Amino acid sequence: MSDQAEATVRVIEGGLRKPGRLRDSHITLAHGSGGKAMRDLIEDVFVGSFDNPALAALEDQAVVALSELASHGDRLAFTTDTFVVNPLFFSGGDIGTLAVAGTVNDLAVSGAKPLFLSCGIVMEEGLPVETLRRVVASMKRTAEQAGVYIVTGDTKVVERGAADKLFINTAGIGVVPEGISISARNARPGDAVIVSGYLGDHGTAILVARNELALETQIASDCQPLNGLVETMLRTCPDLHCLRDATRGGVATVLNEFAQSSGVTIRVLEAALPLRQEVKGACEILGLDPLYLANEGKLVAVVPAEAAQRVLAAMRAHPAGEHAAVIGKVTGEQAGVVVLQTVFGGERIVDMLVGEQLPRIC
Repeated sequence: MSDQAEATVRVIEGGLRKPGRLRDSHITLAHGSGGKAMRDLIEDVFVGSFDNPALAALEDQAVVALSELASHGDRLAFTTDTFVVNPLFFSGGDIGTLAVAGTVNDLAVSGAKPLFLSCGIVMEEGLPVETLRRVVASMKRTAEQAGVYIVTGDTKVVERGAADKLFINTAGIGVVPEGISISARNARPGDAVIVSGYLGDHGTAILVARNELALETQIASDCQPLNGLVETMLRTCPDLHCLRDATRGGVATVLNEFAQSSGVTIRVLEAALPLRQEVKGACEILGLDPLYLANEGKLVAVVPAEAAQRVLAAMRAHPAGEHAAVIGKVTGEQAGVVVLQTVFGGERIVDMLVGEQLPRIC
C-alpha cells in the first residue's frame, strides 16, 4: 500500500475528522451545549491533557478490565469528593491539585491502591479558558505524581453568576490488597498516634491567598498525594489500625472520629504537635486552634505501640512524611473522648469542630 493510501485509511479510521481545537478565550454557554464547541473543549483541554486509552475512546463511560483490578487486591474502594475552594489558585497548589490529591488520599487511607479517577467540572460562563488550562495542567501533573489515570468525566456550563468560576467533582476507584484492614473502629488502648508532618499549612495558605492575613513569609499549602507514603507505611507495618487524611476539621475532627468509632480515649501532647511558626502566629492573631485547621497533604495514623518507632522512621524517610511525629496515645479511660495535655501542664477536652472556621477551604 502506498504512503498516500495509508494516510487515507488512517483518516477514515479516525472518523473523517481531526481532534477538536478550542479557539475561544472564554467559556460560553455553547461549551456546555453538547455540540461542536463542547466537543472541541473536551478534546483539546481534557483529552489532550489526560491522554490514556480509556479516556480517548470518548464513550460515556470508562471500561476497565476486572482482571486488572483483581491483580491489585480483593476489595474495591470507591470514593467521591467535590471541590469549591476560594481562591482557585494559592501558594502550593490550586483547585486542580486539590481535586486529584484529595480523592487519591481518600482512597489511600483505606489501604487501597488508587487507580482511576473521574472528573466532573462545572464552569461559570465567562471563565477564561487559560484559567481552565492551568487547572487541568495541575490535575495532569498531580495524577502523574500519584500514578493514577483520569479515565472519564463530564463538563457543564452555567450562566454568569450561577456559580463561582469553577467547581470540580472527582470520584476515584482503588483496590485494597488482601490482608489489609484499616478502619476508624480499630484503635486499641496502648496504640500510638502519629501525624505525617506540619499541621495547618493549607488553612493558613488559603488565609494568605484571600488577603485575610499578612505574613512576611509566604507559606505554601501542603497539598500532595499520600498514596506513596501509605504504601511505605504498610510495607513496614501491614497492621496499621486507623488512617485518615486530616482535611476539613483538621486533626481534632479525625481524632474524635477515631475515639468515637473505637470507643476509646485519645490523649494528645500539645508540645508534640508539629507546627510552623507562621501557623502558630496566624492562630494567635486570629484566635484559631491549629488542631482544627485544614490540611491537604497530611494524615493521622493509629498504630500498635510496638510498631510505632518503625513506622515513624519509615515515614520520615519518605518525602511526604519527613516531619512526622508521635503526638499521643490511645487509652481505655472513657469512650469517645479526645484530651489535650497543654504546654502548661493542664488538660482540656478537644471536641468536634462546631461551625466552620474557614469556609470553602477545599
